[in-house]
Amino acid sequence: MESGILKTAGAEIYYQTHGAGPAVVLAHGIGGNHALWYGQIDALARSNRVILFDHRGFGLSRDLDGRGRGAFVEDLVVLLDHLGEDRVALVGQSMGAGTCIGFAHQAPERVAALAICDSLHGIVESPAVKAIMDAARTKTAAMDQIDRVLGAAAPRDLAMLYRQIASFNAVDRHNLTGQFTARPAADLAGKGFPILFLSGTEDVIFLIEAVRLVQAEVAGSFLVEVNDVGHSAFLEAPTQFNDTILSLLQMTGHVGKSGAAHSNTAGYVRVGGQA
Repeated sequence: MESGILKTAGAEIYYQTHGAGPAVVLAHGIGGNHALWYGQIDALARSNRVILFDHRGFGLSRDLDGRGRGAFVEDLVVLLDHLGEDRVALVGQSMGAGTCIGFAHQAPERVAALAICDSLHGIVESPAVKAIMDAARTKTAAMDQIDRVLGAAAPRDLAMLYRQIASFNAVDRHNLTGQFTARPAADLAGKGFPILFLSGTEDVIFLIEAVRLVQAEVAGSFLVEVNDVGHSAFLEAPTQFNDTILSLLQMTGHVGKSGAAHSNTAGYVRVGGQA
């Protein structure tokens, strides 16, 4: 593992890298930081270089000039330049998807694949989508963060772990500054890389009905729905999440030559019944 703190314009960005091979960036949501990806590191780092980082104001990163979301894409560009990565796969969860979408618009030639997970950040809402999302925003505004981000069936220890990791963040959804630059969903199409939408069917923040409508606007994209989980599919169903991301990487040829093809390889049985 490599780790460090990189000084950018108005911030100090903490990062980690794991493994070797074509790079995959994991961008966390508003309640998380780099540590919340603990369930993805081993599976993805077998054949890829996994890059974790804390958005400014989260985890071990510092937002020195208070630009918040308005500087997230800029910070990611500087980080990838520092790490010498010209082309990466982007996996963004919730808020992190807004960062990845903004990067994909700004530098599509540097994107091998884009996974938009449990999120519609950075996307202009059509009237139909806005109606669904306005109702969701009203319903969840006063909810406890755990009820917002985890499904009803999530184990209690997972909820406790989430709270503990989130406690290291200096900002949350109530005081985070800045805004993403939103563009129509259709603008994501035709940029030369595959686009995956991945969402839990029980997500109360970004309702699956809204995600379906947005995904239909992005020509050539596809949607994977994870049953019986909420806003944090990567936490609640890590094997299914990891295997979906690994399949995306394989589809675009953005994988190394070593390691298992999928996170649950031991569970597969070859034709003929031999493991």
